[in-house]
Amino acid sequence: MLLLRWLWIGNGNDGEIPPIAVFWTLRVLMFIISFVLEDWAIHELVQKPRNRRVAVLLVASSYVTWTFQTHTFSNSIETLIVAWCLVLIERIVASPQQSSVLASAVLGFLAMFGVFNRITFPAFVLIPGIRLVPYYWKHPGSLAMIVLAGAYTAFFATAVDTAFYAKHSISWSDLIYHPVLTPLNNLLYNIQPSNLAQHGLHPRYQHLLVNLPQLLGPAIILLFTRPHRSFHLYSAISGIFVLSILQHQEARFLLPTIPLILSSIRLPKKETTLRVWVVSWIVFNLIFGTLMGVYHQGGIIPAQVFMSRQPDATQAVWWKTYMPPVWLLNGKNEVLRTRDVMGMDGDLLLQELTQLATCDTPADRRNMEYLKEKNGTYLIAPLSASWLDPYLQNKGLEGLRFREVWRYEKHLNLDDLDFAEDGFWNTIARVVGRRGLAIWRVTKSCRK
Repeated sequence: MLLLRWLWIGNGNDGEIPPIAVFWTLRVLMFIISFVLEDWAIHELVQKPRNRRVAVLLVASSYVTWTFQTHTFSNSIETLIVAWCLVLIERIVASPQQSSVLASAVLGFLAMFGVFNRITFPAFVLIPGIRLVPYYWKHPGSLAMIVLAGAYTAFFATAVDTAFYAKHSISWSDLIYHPVLTPLNNLLYNIQPSNLAQHGLHPRYQHLLVNLPQLLGPAIILLFTRPHRSFHLYSAISGIFVLSILQHQEARFLLPTIPLILSSIRLPKKETTLRVWVVSWIVFNLIFGTLMGVYHQGGIIPAQVFMSRQPDATQAVWWKTYMPPVWLLNGKNEVLRTRDVMGMDGDLLLQELTQLATCDTPADRRNMEYLKEKNGTYLIAPLSASWLDPYLQNKGLEGLRFREVWRYEKHLNLDDLDFAEDGFWNTIARVVGRRGLAIWRVTKSCRK
């Protein structure tokens, strides 16, 4: 960020860097880091040159690499940590007669960082990690180093989390008696079905039968017909198994498995079959790259930038979208309260909006005078949320009034696919045919 600030000032710009500039810088940085570190890890994990070339090409051409991995998702970071933990495990096991103090220290740091990043991380390194038991039995010095490095990382991460969530300056007594243990809190939250229900419950086969094919496409066939058995493939399998136990299953949870699987499959031998597979692989990644990289929840960032420029905005209710990044509000978050109500029931949403809506005035209906008001309530929701339709047309004197002030067409809410209730074609017509994200200014009638 310091380098970005120097470049910003060097180009003749004054003041603070706009959050949107930081956002795109982080996207480019994650893109570069993912390509470099993923390719490097694959070069070390795949031993045979021919298999290595195929693995690197498959990972680089996968839409997962150039869409999901360019985001600052904790899953994207977990992907890199898992890959490099496996690399370090391979390095340590490859030299059983030598002491690997440095590699053990780095592994201890990465492993604990991975746990604090996502509690699902141990699921991916459990089976490969078993290979380290005989090594550390013979090298207690290296064992001590990995424990010390992990303990120091855990202490530092706990101190940072405690300081972040505390409402006062922390002391040693806070770290000893009232530490904030993020992984433990995360685990306790996720083992409660009622908590997971707020984010959506899925059948336990969701990862295997829906999410994995969605991420791998034609490569899923080769996973079952032409796999190359390796410990990084076993790492992916163990991760999928553990993640399938929990009932909230999003496709991005499986990101760490994708480079591990793509580097553990072999291409078809027959030339005709190979050509068909390559064409299907290219088409699949172009379609899903456009879908997930451009349209899926694509309106959230532009919508948040718009909200940062609304002078009257004091309440923003986001419905049926991903949680918006509040830091993009460019300081307006001090006066603008963002409420992420996720998939709240429609009737409860109306109650929430009724409490927050400001009183309607004639100026609200004719011009932009509402921007001069001190308070304003806004609803941000996908156009595919057809439940809102009867209320959006209200022009009477009673009830809530919705005035559309912004619309973005390149937005799809793929988390709102309800085939069971609406049927296949009706769902596609609603979600795809009515794609887009809109912002409404919400007011209500107030009796004087």
